Amino acid sequence: MKRILLPFLFSLFFLQSSAQADSLYTFTSHLDSSLRIINLSPYFTLHVDSTLTYQLEINKDQTEYFWYLKNSPIGLRINKDNGLLSFKAEKSYFLSGRLKYDVNYKVNIGVQNLSDPSEKIDTNFNIVFYNTEIIPSTIKPTVSNVIRMQEGDSISFQVLCETGSFPIENILTLVSIPISQYTDVKNCGETFSWKAPYEFVDNNDSSHKVFNLSFIGATKFKNRDTAIVKVIVKDALNYPLSVEEYNQTVKNVERYVLQMKFTFLQLDKRLKKTKNIRTSFDLTSAITSLTGTVLSTSSSSDAQRNGKILPSVGLALVPIKEAAVPNRNVDQNQAGLIRTSIKRLEYLVRDNN
Repeated sequence: MKRILLPFLFSLFFLQSSAQADSLYTFTSHLDSSLRIINLSPYFTLHVDSTLTYQLEINKDQTEYFWYLKNSPIGLRINKDNGLLSFKAEKSYFLSGRLKYDVNYKVNIGVQNLSDPSEKIDTNFNIVFYNTEIIPSTIKPTVSNVIRMQEGDSISFQVLCETGSFPIENILTLVSIPISQYTDVKNCGETFSWKAPYEFVDNNDSSHKVFNLSFIGATKFKNRDTAIVKVIVKDALNYPLSVEEYNQTVKNVERYVLQMKFTFLQLDKRLKKTKNIRTSFDLTSAITSLTGTVLSTSSSSDAQRNGKILPSVGLALVPIKEAAVPNRNVDQNQAGLIRTSIKRLEYLVRDNN
């Protein structure tokens, strides 16, 4: 009896459980009667020059509903009758600036019952456009490719970067010849500066010297771009040094002229002293001769005798004068040469002032 009753009770329990499951399923289906979009993707990623075609579906008959979009990007369309979402990402949209890459566009979408306006649903999704074209980053100095300068001048300019798909992370500065005291550029936006020293253009060069500045930029993927600036340095006069040398030369000339004037003064003193002594001898000789002539006409015999002796005394003074105080011809020549040199140097200083 127990063996017959247990299978019967088990079958009855199984039938009751199936009935409850059917009633639960019927209740759940009744709760799912609200309007829903059953296949909406929350995020779309679209490549440039590609086409999007996406069929949206709802859990009810679409012939009784219509679709609409709000604040959609240019080119995005939806068929109001069947919910077909379409878009062609033409490149002209991006070139004109009406669309942008890597911008998250939020699009509001909705569906509404044609007979019952209260039965509707509003939701949204995101769409992003990307571009696989690699735009190279370039280096742009703020000067032309050729710079002309003179010795003593300075140059200063910025090294900018035009950012492409991947930015330039570091810059290497190379110079074709060794130069010193210049500002190295290592990152975008930094300034290169250098002052050309005097005597930079040596005697082996012509009137100018040429070298190249190379700025090599690299991205994190080691893609490189190089900008070359040609620098032409012309030979120029070191004006401050020349002025200093001129002042020193003038000072030396003036000191030398002063020394020559002192030498001329000493020679002039000796020449004047010799001239005075010789003049004294000449006057004494002339007076003696004149006195002898006068006395020779006197009536006194003693005076006449003295008058005959005095001219001989005057004549005797001449060799004494030449022996005692000879002419200083060497001193006179030296004095004349020194005086001429003094005048010439003073003229040169005034003429080059």
